[in-house]
Amino acid sequence: MSSTFFWVRNFPPTFPARDAGMEQSDNTPPIISERLIVDGTETPVALLADGRLRWSNGVRRCLHVDKEVLGFVTDGVSIKIKTILEAVDGCCHGSRKLVRKDIVFQPLSEESQRLWSQKLREYLDSLGRPKRLFIFLNPFGGKKTAPMVFNDHVKPLLEDAEIQITVQETKHQFHAKEVAHALDIPKYDGIICVSGDGILVEVINGLLERDDWETAVKIPIGVVPAGTGNGVAKSLLDSVGDPCTAVNAALAIIRGHKRSLDVATITQGGTRFFSVLMLAWGLVADVDIESEKYRWMGSARFDFYALNRIFHLRQYNGRISFVPAPGFETHGEPASYPAKSTSIDCKSTSTELEPIKLQSLRYRGPDINLENLSWRVINGPFISLWMHNVPWGTENLMAAPEAQFSDGYADLIIIKDCPRLPLLSVMSEMSNGRHVKSPYVIYLKVKALFLEPGSRVEEQEKGGIIDVDGEVLARGKGTYQCDRETLMTYDQLQVIVDQGLATLFAPV
Repeated sequence: MSSTFFWVRNFPPTFPARDAGMEQSDNTPPIISERLIVDGTETPVALLADGRLRWSNGVRRCLHVDKEVLGFVTDGVSIKIKTILEAVDGCCHGSRKLVRKDIVFQPLSEESQRLWSQKLREYLDSLGRPKRLFIFLNPFGGKKTAPMVFNDHVKPLLEDAEIQITVQETKHQFHAKEVAHALDIPKYDGIICVSGDGILVEVINGLLERDDWETAVKIPIGVVPAGTGNGVAKSLLDSVGDPCTAVNAALAIIRGHKRSLDVATITQGGTRFFSVLMLAWGLVADVDIESEKYRWMGSARFDFYALNRIFHLRQYNGRISFVPAPGFETHGEPASYPAKSTSIDCKSTSTELEPIKLQSLRYRGPDINLENLSWRVINGPFISLWMHNVPWGTENLMAAPEAQFSDGYADLIIIKDCPRLPLLSVMSEMSNGRHVKSPYVIYLKVKALFLEPGSRVEEQEKGGIIDVDGEVLARGKGTYQCDRETLMTYDQLQVIVDQGLATLFAPV
């Protein structure tokens, strides 16, 4: 607002602060006001201090610069305003869609054009929009549509907004992490992930491994949905009622609004991993990872394999110890600080998630004395444990309806004893978040968590899978692809939530 007031006070005397004959019922002062030619007709036009661009051309018109104007270019004596507007889609029963449209203003003199260009530029700059973006493009994620999504839907909007871009296609797993770790951060106003959630996870892990992590992790990160799950993008856009589309995600980035994001630090011995989406053990993890053998079925593989696992239900021995958020202190039983446990392991040390060793780690997690906190415990057996950082796990699955982006807590969804038929109902209601209302579901928020995973109840020689952000963190004996190495062992691990550590571009 200070910049707006500056413009009003220092308005050039050749263009007095008036609305050129246009009626003003709200008395909002103009930044600049003059008669221009619009669509071949001379008409009064005003850029108001609240960001509205108004004119009258038979019908009174108004643009909200912060929401509807992407940028502008001068074309001869004209000024071409690049806009994104809602229009009725005639072929979709009157539904509304966003369309790009140029609106051309023609000032009556070169001096007028110069002043209009100056004031428009100053107002757009005052909005704090990004000007230089580094873009990760994952051509392998989901249905491999990221290049098409970027070129057809995102790049044109960025060009209209006059944003300079540097595009990096990821070549292999952890490529984005490697690039983020070495990126010249001051050169950019943000990092964009055109992918699913995996590239975002890699970028945050890369930033937190840097020597300058405190500065690096503050760079805003944008997510354009172009992968399998798109849980973070869905959570962001759904929070303001917008559909989860590449266009809406790109607009949120262009407009430059930001919000903080909690980051969970997962630790086992000297190895750590940073999670921004979820951790799962039991039924949900089994369905997510083991259904990969049915990838040829597309997204239907999840429903098919969920039915398979419900009819051949597994339960897992184990224990969780946690520090509850205020209001959740009645869950579980009082407990002391968790001691080291021994669980059924598959294969120690790993390369799959690329170890981040404590001695080389720059960010060491929240500075919290865990031993002084009030701990609670819930003992198994468990059907499923799911820890979530944002509401949506995928575009079609609302895992944690009460989750907040930066409340400093993770949401836990726990299923212990549940007959198969009610469990089928619980799983089916995950699409709308109503599963957490089931009497068979325990739903709470925690600041810290110790997970002590154990063996299957009916098959003591076999363990389970711990899934973090869609990747296998640890495998017990006898699990799917048990011969593959993982970042951590199937043993006790610690999770602590760091409030608002990362920053996202977000819609408003």
